[in-house]
Amino acid sequence: MDANTAEQIVLRAVQSVFDQIGEPLPENLSAESVLVGPDAIIDSLGVVSLIVEIEQIVEAEHGVSVILANDKAMSAKNSPFRTVGVLAAHVIATIEEAKAA
Repeated sequence: MDANTAEQIVLRAVQSVFDQIGEPLPENLSAESVLVGPDAIIDSLGVVSLIVEIEQIVEAEHGVSVILANDKAMSAKNSPFRTVGVLAAHVIATIEEAKAA
């Protein structure tokens, strides 16, 4: 999976989370949009929903079952859920690990 495809999956999942909570999507949604921390566009429950949504899209559209919130991700010095772009890179890495297993 390339970076653009992964970013599109994350952005679609973000849109789905906003649809679920009934809020309008931020106008400037991009790879730099913050997902975790003080300037986050979603709350902690939204992050959980986002992770589940991405996992479901990856499995349905790419035939790979992944767990994004694994021990490695949760113990990382820098959260792989910080921004849309960082999360997209984490999606790619997790898929590659799952395929190699």
